[in-house]
Amino acid sequence: MIIEQFQKCHVDHPVAKFFGECTDLKIKLDRCFRQEKAIKRKANFEESKKLKERLQAYRKETNEKDSDLTQSL
Repeated sequence: MIIEQFQKCHVDHPVAKFFGECTDLKIKLDRCFRQEKAIKRKANFEESKKLKERLQAYRKETNEKDSDLTQSL
């Protein structure tokens, strides 16, 4: 895994890491995190759309019941 390689690089090169020894691994790690974040963001957005639709349906149903109740009185 990239994380393990990056951590090993820091252990193996305690001083050289400050001079770019592990930069390539850091770039790969950042790209991986960005991709993972994008996937999670998309999943969260889809979930929020479903929740919003369910909430709107519930509100519509509740409003219809309230209207029916008001008309019967």
